[in-house]
Amino acid sequence: MNGGNVSRISATFERLARERRKALIPFFTVGDPTLSQCVPTMDAMVAGGADLIELGIPFSDPMADGPTIQRSSERALKQGVSLSDVLSAVAGFRQKNATTPIVLMGYANPIERMGRETFAARCAQAGVDGVLVVDYPPDEARQLAGHLKPLGIDSIFLLSPTSTDERVREIASLATGYIYYVSLRGVTGASHIDIGEVAQQVARIKSMVRVPVGVGFGIRDDATAQALSRVADAIVVGSRIVEEIEVAAPGQASTAVGALIKRFRQAMDGDQ
Repeated sequence: MNGGNVSRISATFERLARERRKALIPFFTVGDPTLSQCVPTMDAMVAGGADLIELGIPFSDPMADGPTIQRSSERALKQGVSLSDVLSAVAGFRQKNATTPIVLMGYANPIERMGRETFAARCAQAGVDGVLVVDYPPDEARQLAGHLKPLGIDSIFLLSPTSTDERVREIASLATGYIYYVSLRGVTGASHIDIGEVAQQVARIKSMVRVPVGVGFGIRDDATAQALSRVADAIVVGSRIVEEIEVAAPGQASTAVGALIKRFRQAMDGDQ
């Protein structure tokens, strides 16, 4: 459970701001390729330079996700990976790492099945720092935030190129930790980012919110990560990591992911 007044997420962004660096936030689905490789993959991400980790909760109909992440959910579900398994994986990671923030990203259905209050309590027990639910309408999100906030867990929200100023202000009143700006119209894994447009949108959002703004969807190479890290507070990389897991030799996923994270980190820090 989070102690003190500053969440692990806020503390991480404050430290990075002092260091004049941007957060690197990798994503993968828990249970892909196997549940036993989850914690080693998380450890490899941290060793490679990840600042926060987003963990996907496997779901049968992940509508905001492209085919790559959908396949990762299918692989995890075939092994019977559940929300309880995701929470157990976080608890396992926390046995050795008490500082790297963990955000769960998923859909309402598994949370509703567990019950919002139970879910919030179990997140706190496991050491979860933030929750992003893709498909909750604002009223439902507000209710979940009411369970999470007293336990020191941040509510993370998505904004997109089509988000109106009214929507941005509504999210600004709810969001803690950071906001995840979706850089493309469409699903994850697409690949045609207009960096100028992203810069304008991030500036618009930052004028209305108090929390850091991260950018994700479609970040597939070091150069894009480097360019976007000049305009955003964080870079979220998902599909590219899941592809690496998909093609890795048996037992080699964590090593491959760690190497990929290191390349992104070096690009973002200008160490090329």
